[in-house]
Amino acid sequence: MSDSRVTPPASTKMLIGVLAVITALGPLAMQIILPVLPVMQDAFMVSAGTVQYVLSLALFTIAFATLVYGPASDRFGRRPVLLVGLVIFLIGSVVSALAPTIELLIAGRVTQAVGGAAGMVVSRAIIRDLYDRDTAARLMAYMITALVVAPMGSPLIGGLLNDFFGWRAIFVFSGVVGVVVLAAALPRVPESLQPGTSVQTFRGMLSGFAVLLRVPAFLGYAGQAGFGMGMFMAFLGAAPFVTINVLERPPTEFGLFFILISAGFMAGTFMTARLGQRIGLDPMMRIGSGLAVLFGIVMLAFVEAGIWSPWTIFLPGMGMAFANGLSMPNAQAGAVSISPRFAGTASGLLAFLQMLMGAGFAQLAGMVQDDTPLPMTVIMLTASVLAFLCAVFLTQVGEGKN
Repeated sequence: MSDSRVTPPASTKMLIGVLAVITALGPLAMQIILPVLPVMQDAFMVSAGTVQYVLSLALFTIAFATLVYGPASDRFGRRPVLLVGLVIFLIGSVVSALAPTIELLIAGRVTQAVGGAAGMVVSRAIIRDLYDRDTAARLMAYMITALVVAPMGSPLIGGLLNDFFGWRAIFVFSGVVGVVVLAAALPRVPESLQPGTSVQTFRGMLSGFAVLLRVPAFLGYAGQAGFGMGMFMAFLGAAPFVTINVLERPPTEFGLFFILISAGFMAGTFMTARLGQRIGLDPMMRIGSGLAVLFGIVMLAFVEAGIWSPWTIFLPGMGMAFANGLSMPNAQAGAVSISPRFAGTASGLLAFLQMLMGAGFAQLAGMVQDDTPLPMTVIMLTASVLAFLCAVFLTQVGEGKN
């Protein structure tokens, strides 16, 4: 199959910077409200369960919106779909900021989520359109870093905005960021879809999912990325409980130790960006997958030996996060490189599967948690082993081939 591409823009750094910020919009909007959910509950005089819809329905919406944006960008083009998503995000931010009732706030948040999901999907498809597989893996490492960094800092930003200006300022801030990003994207994000590669009918867009799910290589890459996300989300779901309730450490100490996890992941994505082209997409993915299993075994050994402390949990966790940073960008690049014709569809389906598997492992970690770190550790190790098996599976079916 010919791999002719639209010529990349002269300033790759500028384009990647804009796409990284667009990618971060959705996660930023989801996480920035966490510290003010109780404030919203008091403001609207509703139950905790009701105000939780502000978060849960938005997350659910993002998962399914990712399925739509990929095929839509294959059909209508990357640039218009991305720009429409940004406009929808702005509308949702305005509705949320002005909402007089909890129902309208939830509606605004769902609208915001629909728009924010665009960048998470279409940005990866643009990179795949413009660059070869190994370069795409290197550049996608920056996209993933944006997805990690945004949730790290956004709850702190949300808390500060609430302290100084009130909870509605959070949505004003989101809207201002959206306006700035839209202004930056208009002159800098090109149409990257190659002429003649778009899916011509709506039925064709939907059939792309069925096509990809029959390709063993796509399933291997998606499985590796999905189980890698599951490992990470299992830690996020259980580590606060383990740190605060089991190890009896204050929440602030959890926040400090969590810096190790973020630093490990970012170090891994940095290594991918620097060495990915030299080592190769698939070997890099296998190295990361194997290291994740190794660090998972180390964590399990500490837990089984009864050596429980934040250091024996977070240092192996840092190693697993580093390994995930090595493997996940390469798995994502491999998945969206299966067929240029379905790059957008593959990106959307991959994002959906990752979020679905991540949510499932996080929920599982919360359901089986007891008074020890063991359930979390076993679930994380299980996810890392499954991710490694997917990487091994790819060596059997032929990497990047359909």
